[in-house]
Amino acid sequence: MALAASLIDPMNKSHDTPRHVAIVMDGNGRWASKRSLARAMGHKRGAEAVRGAIEGAVDAGVEYLTLYAFSSENWNRPAEEVSDLMGLLKLYLTREIKSLHKEGVRLRIIGNRDRLSAEIKKSITKAEELTKNNGRLTLVIALSYGSRDEILQAAKAVAIKATAGDLDIDQLTEEQFERELFTHGIPDPDLIIRTSGEQRLSNFLLWQVAYSEFLFVDTLWPDFTKEHFASAVKVFAMRERRYGVRP
Repeated sequence: MALAASLIDPMNKSHDTPRHVAIVMDGNGRWASKRSLARAMGHKRGAEAVRGAIEGAVDAGVEYLTLYAFSSENWNRPAEEVSDLMGLLKLYLTREIKSLHKEGVRLRIIGNRDRLSAEIKKSITKAEELTKNNGRLTLVIALSYGSRDEILQAAKAVAIKATAGDLDIDQLTEEQFERELFTHGIPDPDLIIRTSGEQRLSNFLLWQVAYSEFLFVDTLWPDFTKEHFASAVKVFAMRERRYGVRP
């Protein structure tokens, strides 16, 4: 549903800010199509919209912001589109990282890096190393990421440890399993936002969203601003979270 004005009460004084917000950034292609532009222009404007989300997260006091930038399934898109997306990523890692570092933002990339180019992997390592001690906001980019693959790889890692005698499988806990996920050390998201009106997860953080709140907005990602982010946080503050327990 859209963020209707009736849902947002300007007199609401709640300070229940989500610690971690994750966003499925959807709608770049439709944004471009509506303007008779190439899909590459939609992706370019979508990359620019990331700045607004970061500003919105910082303004709201959010500690972690995760952005679903490129899924494992996106590799099946036309080669030209994949190339455009990788080019934007390289540009972002070289042009924006110094600004993010100056503003106290830590960058962390999650996902399977095997299919990324050596140049991109090198840029990721440099960016993560440069920003590792920043604490204003942790920006998590899900890149070449698929949650089923993540869970499968974690299960394989647990099986290897059990076979080697390093883990008693009967004593396996959720916390131990979580250590094998890409998101180890990152709190589960409190709020999941998906833009463009679509209402599905698309293989995103399936383990981590067990008790997340969901918000589906009609705004296409290139049009998403820090004001949209602030409105989403206000809606979140009105939610009652029970974690499966009756009040």
